[in-house]
Amino acid sequence: MQKTIIRERIRAILNTFDHIPRAHVQSFGCQLNFCDGEKYKGVLQDLGYELTEQPENADVILFNACAVRAHAESRVIGRLGTLKPIKEQNPRLIVGLCGCMAEEEEVRALLKKSYPFVKLILGAGAMERLPESLLAIYEGEKRHEELEFSGLPDETLPTVRDSVFQASVPVMYGCNNFCTYCIVPYVRGRERSRTPDAIEQEVRSLIEKGCREILLLGQNVNSYGRGLEEEIDFPALLQRLDRIPGDYFIRFMSSHPKDATPKLIDTMLQSEHIEHHLHLPVQCGSNRVLQEMNRRYTTEKYLELIDYTRKKAPDFGFSSDLIVGFPTENEADFADTMRLIEYVKYDNLYTFIYSPRSGTPAAEMPFASTQEQISLRMKQLLARQREISEEFNKRFLGKKVRFLAEKADSETGMVQGKTREGMMLEVPGKTEDVGKMWDAEVTGVKNWALTGRILTK
Repeated sequence: MQKTIIRERIRAILNTFDHIPRAHVQSFGCQLNFCDGEKYKGVLQDLGYELTEQPENADVILFNACAVRAHAESRVIGRLGTLKPIKEQNPRLIVGLCGCMAEEEEVRALLKKSYPFVKLILGAGAMERLPESLLAIYEGEKRHEELEFSGLPDETLPTVRDSVFQASVPVMYGCNNFCTYCIVPYVRGRERSRTPDAIEQEVRSLIEKGCREILLLGQNVNSYGRGLEEEIDFPALLQRLDRIPGDYFIRFMSSHPKDATPKLIDTMLQSEHIEHHLHLPVQCGSNRVLQEMNRRYTTEKYLELIDYTRKKAPDFGFSSDLIVGFPTENEADFADTMRLIEYVKYDNLYTFIYSPRSGTPAAEMPFASTQEQISLRMKQLLARQREISEEFNKRFLGKKVRFLAEKADSETGMVQGKTREGMMLEVPGKTEDVGKMWDAEVTGVKNWALTGRILTK
């Protein structure tokens, strides 16, 4: 009842505008942030705003920003600065910062001092408070903050999907791991799992509407189910979703190596729809550094799962995250990382130079290496990974793969998408082919993708 009253009061205010009220939402950072951005769009549209891609035309501008890396935060702050002249031209404009970044005290202090036109601050766990926050500002409040976690987001929140054939579905929120370099547990809170019924209902609805790829999200999906009344773990959830009829892929991220098990691998290999690819962030190949990162596994334990999987399915794909330049990393530690990538033969690596996050233990650690040394290590890592990828990708030559077309390039006449093994594949195609599932034969290999030809359409 209260939500209806708030919505109607906002709509009454919007009816006084001499134009159609418009809202612009821009998300930065991880997939979960973009998923949250779709909900912000849904709530704004439900309130009566028309969505626009042009911030200069908007009456509400929300930046939904990630706090994981300092460089990304600097980029968002820079983008906020560009909104000042827009605010001057439209005094009614409400500018807001949402998401993990809004949870940081230092960021809020900076906004208050240097960006006073940012009137709305909405934390990552306060998404459903957007309507009353907007109403408070419309009714005269100079600056409004909502930071408290409200548990799980309201399951009835409307969503505006950015794609008709790909969709992200959160299965859990928050993190309990407290890696020493990571700020996520401080800004996203502790782990909270959605019920399996709610997840299945959302996934089933998406597939029935023609969605071809479901990406399950969580800071650590392998922790799914802890704290729920129903006894269920992540492999059991995957088995339940895999039984939904249709032609689609199920992907997921992220998996913490300490919680990834042979049961997870067996579930993936025995499924009809789940990808045969696992993104398993190792972060570093040195046991000493892993301990200082508080990752709670060793490289030996990590490689046990790799070996178990490759013994059962030699073509199974792995990708990973790697941090180069963690404060205590030295040349010997980096050499351990290089040995690890030689052994695993990742299909793809997401590599990052360490980014200090204020408030985390690693931010207080002295650096064992210079920035020049760290940059050289990154170049060396990337160069070798390109060689590994191109060589190992040859295992797909001549093989038949299932393929979802994701985007088209009209200039080259090529369509690009992912196979069930998580590999990028390019084939000849047209814009109207995007969103379709095909069988294809792999005919060529690059260091970042496969090339092929369509067998069936």
